[in-house]
Amino acid sequence: MAVSAGAPYSRASRRTRRTLVLVALTVAVSASLAGARIGATAAPRVGRRLAVRPPTRRAVVRTRRSYWGAWIGSQFTGAEAPFDMNALSDFEKLVGKQLSTLNWSSPAYDGPDCGGYCRFQKEEFNAVRAAGVIPFFSWSTAGAGGSPLVTDAQVAAGALDGYITAWARAAKAWGHPFFLRFDWEMNGSWFPWGVGRHGNTAADYVAMWRHVHDIFTSVGATNVTWVWCPDADPTDSFANLATLYPGNRYVDWTCLDGYNEGRPWTSFAREFGSTYEKITGPIAPSKPVFIGEVASTTRGSRSKARWIIGMFGDLATRFAQVRGVQWFDQYESTDGGPADWPIETSTADEAAFANGIRDGYYESNDYASLRTSPIPVPTGLAR
Repeated sequence: MAVSAGAPYSRASRRTRRTLVLVALTVAVSASLAGARIGATAAPRVGRRLAVRPPTRRAVVRTRRSYWGAWIGSQFTGAEAPFDMNALSDFEKLVGKQLSTLNWSSPAYDGPDCGGYCRFQKEEFNAVRAAGVIPFFSWSTAGAGGSPLVTDAQVAAGALDGYITAWARAAKAWGHPFFLRFDWEMNGSWFPWGVGRHGNTAADYVAMWRHVHDIFTSVGATNVTWVWCPDADPTDSFANLATLYPGNRYVDWTCLDGYNEGRPWTSFAREFGSTYEKITGPIAPSKPVFIGEVASTTRGSRSKARWIIGMFGDLATRFAQVRGVQWFDQYESTDGGPADWPIETSTADEAAFANGIRDGYYESNDYASLRTSPIPVPTGLAR
């Protein structure tokens, strides 16, 4: 798909690589289990998944709350939210509830859409806040469409200092709290800033993150809540997360992205479980967790609606530190992979999501006057 300054980057490379890994591991496991009787409803886990258990089932204290939101595509009005806020309204009408966070993105540089370096989007930030919603902005050091602009080491050495400083000052001048998801899914190599791409290393990434964070601190942009967001890695095939964590001083919330691509069909708990336990265990046990992107395909013989129901059940019982979740509501095409991520794929899918998000645990649009930074976990109390 054509990618603008406000559109997501393609995940084709990630999905292709993960599929190849899963296929290879499935063959290996099948060979080792030859002759074993496998029940039709209990497919074996592949590769490293054989040794991975989902997080221990425990009840989440339901007096606590969670943010919820979406990354809303152009299928409603012809433009994404927040570039057309009617898209946000249409999505909310579909699910019968107002969201509390909105995800959208921008690269550092985009000639066609930004005329060069991409400015802080004050008008869009204002529109989101006026709707009572917290901006969840995904900002990268890449060029248009995820094209390479600079390496992580070059950013750490100051190659974008002028641009980053100007952007940080504009964020400070705006003055209100927002989530900043900076150079996400860095543990894979599909984005220009990812480990293994263009010579980037984990040490380069950490140095870059700290350098950018220090610039924001130096100009007094303390209204930014820093979100460190790797990709869920149920097969342990991506870079080591512990080597990519910038440190508690530089991160306010941790985060995970993950998808059921149907190759094989993967529950929410299996997709996110092992990586969640690493982050909430040895890496950043004191930090709240955001699910930055999540969705399921319809491809395969199983029900997307049931997958969504299972997701809400897992969030309620197995993922106590998850205090924010955002559905990826975009028809994003990939190379041979699924593109049917939105909940609008069927009335059953819509109903499953609407019923799950209706729970009072998920906060609505009550944040037009939010003043606290870093943004705290929601409590349901007046802010």
